Amino acid sequence: MSETPKTFQLPLNQLDAPAHQLHFESILDSVPDAMVVTDESGTILAFSRAAEKLFGYTAADMIGQPVNRLMAGRDRANHGSYIDNYMRTGERQIIGKGRVVIAARADGSLFPIDLKIGEAKIGEHCLFTAFIRDLTEQQRSELRMQEMQSELVHFSRLSAVGTMASALAHELNQPLTAVANYLEASRDLLDSPDPETREILRGALSEAATQAVRAGEIVRKLRSYVSRGEVDTRPVSLRPLLLDAVALTKTSRDRADIPVIITLADPVDKVLADPIQVQQVVINLIRNAMDAMAGRENARIEIRALLPEERGFVEISVCDNGPGLSPEIKETIFKPFATTKAQGMGLGLSICQTIVEAHGGTIRAVPAPLGGTCFQFTLRQDTGK
Repeated sequence: MSETPKTFQLPLNQLDAPAHQLHFESILDSVPDAMVVTDESGTILAFSRAAEKLFGYTAADMIGQPVNRLMAGRDRANHGSYIDNYMRTGERQIIGKGRVVIAARADGSLFPIDLKIGEAKIGEHCLFTAFIRDLTEQQRSELRMQEMQSELVHFSRLSAVGTMASALAHELNQPLTAVANYLEASRDLLDSPDPETREILRGALSEAATQAVRAGEIVRKLRSYVSRGEVDTRPVSLRPLLLDAVALTKTSRDRADIPVIITLADPVDKVLADPIQVQQVVINLIRNAMDAMAGRENARIEIRALLPEERGFVEISVCDNGPGLSPEIKETIFKPFATTKAQGMGLGLSICQTIVEAHGGTIRAVPAPLGGTCFQFTLRQDTGK
């Protein structure tokens, strides 16, 4: 009985230089995501076949070129400072962190990408490998889904409002009709000096007041029901929710080049939330931060999630390095119609507060470590129990 022949495998650390090169080139040809390798100066050393298809350059065109040729806006201008700062301080601003940025193709067109950067040290030198995924179709699909969901929610609200308006009209019709009748009768009795008539007038006015109070109670109960809100919460992974929110804010190209960095503490995983409503809160806060930093050099936004001292909650912070809030604005920032924008209605933050409080959390504005403003809100943590 013959034995199955054994295949001899040479460990990678025993490959010679040509074999290493062939192995590396096979990786560049087969890796599904675009892959770009640079040195510590930002010079491109390797450019995968997927990168050629994505950006419209050939590897021969790009090897030896600065990697910021593939970038747009602030990222193109600030890339050198990111690397210099890392080499000098060891502080990781973009390395090891996935983020959404805007890239530039060979024809000059801009498109959103998911960028992840890894680092390898070879002796005293560093190599950086960027893995790049085109988000154009994903964002288009997500935006369409978001629009469809918004339309469904809108129609649902219209239906609910219609039903509520009909019920409200029915409930208010009786006391308001009674008030009108009592007041009309009182008006007719005003000219009579008869004491008995005055007693009837007093009773009519008293009944009118009673019915007016009843109408007010109906409105107050309705307001209490609406402000309490019914939220359909379920366990939701926080990182995908935040990444989707950032991707949706990047669809506006005038602010798309502002870097948004997401950092989640290790214990943070799932929260109890209505994902559409919480995503709307995050989108609103990011857009407000982008508006606050319009025209500002080195603008950046940091989103952090951590476990606060209050057990059972997760705290999410959206921080910018803008001009910050004045004490006067800070006092009224969450009130309806309070706004610092010329074209703003001042309802966004009020709606955010309503959504967060309906989830059982709180929201506040505090000074940011970056020098701008941090909006911090809490959500209940999913403990799996």
